[in-house]
Amino acid sequence: MTGEPLYERLAEHYRRVIASGTLVPGDRMPSVRALMHRHQVSLSTALQVFRRLEDAGWLQAKPRSGYFVRRRTTPVLPGVDEPANVTAPAEAQFVGLHESISKVIAQAQQFPDALNLGGATAAASLYPTARLQSLTMKILRHRPTLLTEAGGDSGGAVFRQAVAKRALSAGLTLSPDEVVATTGGVEAVNLALRAVTQAGDTVAIESPAFFGLLQIIESLGLRALEISTSPTTGLSLEALEMALLAYGNIKALVVVPHLQNPLGSVMPNERKAELVRLCARHRVAVIEDEPYRELLDDADQNKPLKAWDREGGVIHCASLNKVLAPGLRLGWMSPGRWHARVKMLKFAQSRNNDSLPQLVAAEFIGSGAYDRHLFQLRERLRTQREATADAIARYFPSGTRLSMPVGGVVLWVELPAGSDSGRLFEVALTQGIRIAPGTIFSNSLRFASFIRLSCPQPFDQALDDALQRLGRLARDIA
Repeated sequence: MTGEPLYERLAEHYRRVIASGTLVPGDRMPSVRALMHRHQVSLSTALQVFRRLEDAGWLQAKPRSGYFVRRRTTPVLPGVDEPANVTAPAEAQFVGLHESISKVIAQAQQFPDALNLGGATAAASLYPTARLQSLTMKILRHRPTLLTEAGGDSGGAVFRQAVAKRALSAGLTLSPDEVVATTGGVEAVNLALRAVTQAGDTVAIESPAFFGLLQIIESLGLRALEISTSPTTGLSLEALEMALLAYGNIKALVVVPHLQNPLGSVMPNERKAELVRLCARHRVAVIEDEPYRELLDDADQNKPLKAWDREGGVIHCASLNKVLAPGLRLGWMSPGRWHARVKMLKFAQSRNNDSLPQLVAAEFIGSGAYDRHLFQLRERLRTQREATADAIARYFPSGTRLSMPVGGVVLWVELPAGSDSGRLFEVALTQGIRIAPGTIFSNSLRFASFIRLSCPQPFDQALDDALQRLGRLARDIA
């Protein structure tokens, strides 16, 4: 490092300042003269610093105005390949992944101090902690017996009203009576599957898919049919239609149309409309898992599948865990024509949700503070994604591929052919780094050379160092 030219070291310093979010897109950089004075360098060195950062895409020069931090729009690595030629998927099978997924989770839990780059939730510092605490205390002052009162079976009226009103901005027209409060999005998906299937039924899912969904499917005794999914446009409608024609026993489809986990893909609106029509023709229930839509950079332009539902065949499942407060463990669902059954199952499974989190969330999402929070969260996550992708490009082995999502905290990374993500997971843990190996996102071995990496926290030197170590391990194991 000390052998690098001075301008390279200074450029690296400012790159890290920008990556950490201290300087954000649109901010003006110090002038050439100010940089010369601050670092006691020559005019030539100062100019080289700016040119180096400009060439790397971090800065933009504006005539007679100086240098400004720019938004990086060009990919730093080639994207993950699209699925191969679409064919009818292999016959559904009992997933059989629960044991291996549990093993990975148990291994990770043995290293509680490891830097977690394998999750899908932003750091606590990015959520509105102080405001939520203030609202909690305010509500308890006005409702001192709240914690000793019984709540409503479908969720508090105030929360359901706030959710229905907020849904209007997403293109959904719901009455509060159509909303059921749940303990996060996982319970919502669980209830939806229980409402439309029984043990032995086949459920179509995306491939790769969130490992938590695979665990739910196995725990309910269902059979999973993996459908090819694009890292850019989401679920393949062509592959799904082939499956619907080839297998007559598909009872439901579970799909994440926005920022699919782990791919980060977003299904175009016209494809969503076509998907709803296709499943309606085949009388297949659509379970829309929607925990990430409001993390999209252009969330207002992307409608949920439920917006095209005219027959009640889409069960919309949403969550506030990723967008507002993981600790609230609060979600909701609109079960369509299965509303009565879902209410009964919810009552049998977990009764009512806690009233306090519902009231806190209702007041927050019903205020302008929610949109301000989402704007800030999206900006911070964008900066963190770009910095992490840049580090992956610099430190990971040649041949690594990465598709940049347009929101969220998850990056789906394809390592060079022959890489063993399971082995990398195990070795990285011993080095204090936690990742998610691709093997837990599918029943097949097609994703053995993939890893899910997250960028949940502001980028700093410690994170940069960790990614450098991880890249070195990936090169050694490849």
